[in-house]
Amino acid sequence: MLPQLFMSFGGYGSYYLESYWLYIVLVIPALILSLVAQAAVKKSYAKMSKVYSKSGYSGAQAADAVLKYYGITNVRIEQCSGKLSDHYDPRSNVIRLSEGVYSSTSIAAIGIACHEAGHAAQHAQGYVPIRMRNAILPVCKIGSYAGIPLAFLGLALGFEPLVAIGLLLYAFIAVFQLATLPVELNASSRALAVIEDTGLLKNEEELKGARSVLKSAAWTYVAALAVSLANLLRFIILFTSKTRRRR
Repeated sequence: MLPQLFMSFGGYGSYYLESYWLYIVLVIPALILSLVAQAAVKKSYAKMSKVYSKSGYSGAQAADAVLKYYGITNVRIEQCSGKLSDHYDPRSNVIRLSEGVYSSTSIAAIGIACHEAGHAAQHAQGYVPIRMRNAILPVCKIGSYAGIPLAFLGLALGFEPLVAIGLLLYAFIAVFQLATLPVELNASSRALAVIEDTGLLKNEEELKGARSVLKSAAWTYVAALAVSLANLLRFIILFTSKTRRRR
C-alpha cells in the first residue's frame, strides 16, 4: 500500500520513496555505528577519569612533557570550558584542554592531553597527512553547504554537469574524513610512544588504560567516515537514478 501511495505522486513520489529506503539501508547503520562509538568513548573516559596515575602528572603537565620531547617551545597550553572539548589550535599555537583534563591526574586526562600535544608535533614537523587535510578543508566547507543544493539545481535545470559538480563538492566531506583518520591515529601513536618513553604513566596497566581511551576515540572518526560515505553513496544513487529517468 505504501509504495502505491508514493507512486501516486508521480516522479517525486518515486524519488522520495527511493530516498527513504536508501536512508534506512545505508545511513541508519552508519549512524548506529556512530552512536555506539560515541557511547564507547564516554564509557572509557568515565572509567579512566576515575583512575589516577602514580606519576602524579596533570593533563597540562603531560602535554607540556610531549612538547618538550619534540623540542616545541612556541605552543601554549590553556584550559577551556566543556567536556571532551580538547583540541589543538594551529592558528594560535595553543593546546586547549577541557576542565576535566587540564588539572586532572587521571589516566584519561594524560592520554587525551598527550594526544592533543601529538597534533602540535605533527604541525611542527610538517606531517604530510595533516597538511593534506588542511588543504582540502576550504573545499570541504563549500561542499557541505553548496554541494547538494547545486546538484538539485542541476537536476531541476536538466544540466548534468552541474549535478556532477555538486556531488563532487559533496564528496570532499568524505575525503576530509578519510584524511582525518591517519592524522588522529598518528597523534595517538605519538602520544603513547612519548608516554612510554618518558614514564608519564608508570606501568603497563596505566598505559593500557590510556590506550583504551584513545582507541575508543579513534572509532568515532571511523564512524564519521562511514556516515559520510553512506550519505555520499545515497546521493550518488539518487541523482544518477533521477537523471536517467529524465533522459
